[in-house]
Amino acid sequence: MKYTEKISKNLNELLMKNYDAEKGYKNAAENVESHTLRQFFDRMASERGEFARELKTEILRFGEEPKDSGSFKGLVHRNWMDLKTLFSSNDEGAIIEEVIRGEEKSLDAYYDILKERNLPASIDALLFKQKTAIQATINSVKVHEELVS
Repeated sequence: MKYTEKISKNLNELLMKNYDAEKGYKNAAENVESHTLRQFFDRMASERGEFARELKTEILRFGEEPKDSGSFKGLVHRNWMDLKTLFSSNDEGAIIEEVIRGEEKSLDAYYDILKERNLPASIDALLFKQKTAIQATINSVKVHEELVS
């Protein structure tokens, strides 16, 4: 399939979501008392940072310009921004719920892009791999949620 401006826009939106998720996980790790949760959130921050690097590489590979992590254009919904209000209370259950909500929104974005079926094979494989990892993360976070409740 041909790489298009629409694919570039969609990949940049996923790139921004992964930047946001990485920051959200770092914030979550700083605001939980549980050592296990802190380690988990740190691992997820690293994973989402790696996702962003992979997406950025693909965007560059096709000669397009990746968005900068500092961009706050109104095109991308910031799923993780709601976490800030939760951190003041150090409510681990609420933080976990917000992480799940953010990950489910990210997962929806991956599904939306993957269902178009007009992606080059390398991008399709990358997005499928990342989508699968996000689903696994949601399942893991739900296990942590049960342990906290």
